[in-house]
Amino acid sequence: MSNTSTLALSCKNQPGLVALVSGFLTENGADITDLQQYADPISGNFFLRAEFDWNGADHDKIRNSFKQIADQHSMIWSLREPDYAPKVVLMVSKFDHALGDLLYRMRIGEINMNVVAIVSNHPQNVLTTSLMGDIPYYHFPITKDTKPQQEAQVKQVVTDTGADLVVLARYMQILSDDMASFLNGRCINIHHSFLPGFKGAKPYHQAYKRGVKMIGATSHYVTEDLDEGPIIAQDVAVCSHRETPDQLVAKGRDVERRVLARAVKAHLEDRVFLNGQRTVVFEA
Repeated sequence: MSNTSTLALSCKNQPGLVALVSGFLTENGADITDLQQYADPISGNFFLRAEFDWNGADHDKIRNSFKQIADQHSMIWSLREPDYAPKVVLMVSKFDHALGDLLYRMRIGEINMNVVAIVSNHPQNVLTTSLMGDIPYYHFPITKDTKPQQEAQVKQVVTDTGADLVVLARYMQILSDDMASFLNGRCINIHHSFLPGFKGAKPYHQAYKRGVKMIGATSHYVTEDLDEGPIIAQDVAVCSHRETPDQLVAKGRDVERRVLARAVKAHLEDRVFLNGQRTVVFEA
């Protein structure tokens, strides 16, 4: 059983913040095993992530005491206690490669999460992954006319499960502004293009028409602006003039699942911080 916890915070930069936080943890019996920080010279914002062992320290005492410090410095912060597995809802349409990859990484312990539901606008027999097991599966069909009702069903699942994160693992429906607002800061999407290029539908076909020599994928937070949320992770694959749109789609699947897994893992480990329209991502 792990004894490691994580403190993540952001606030306006000011002298002494690293010493303040590290000193507080040490004085309360915590043994810091990893500490990363970044002060953005443009925005003036400060970001810090610390991993530490409790060493028998009083969890509630540390949380309550740090809250006073956080309030004094207007910090946005989280304190994750040992062995907490964040609750995650996965959403998917017909393409299940990203879904299967996330489930596999969870099963082998690479990503620490508890998938509490899988939601799709297609029935389960459309998918081929064998890793769903006994995870609750919700089939919520959607049309233009039923979109508000369908999204209300999704909201109910998210609320009832207490989900910490919703992942659009190739869920091929555009969320309404209301839904995007409901999931603000806790919804990650994988877009099969290296944003900001080739937004919207069929980006591989768009890339083919432009004769690109690299295709990519982008994982980002969902906002009301389609495919314009803060970017968490990106990657590319080299391609050539010989490859058809279908071959680009096939090659892109590997990039998509790899990028989405990296983004989800970073978010769940409290390594991602919002910095305006950008993100600060501390590497593992």
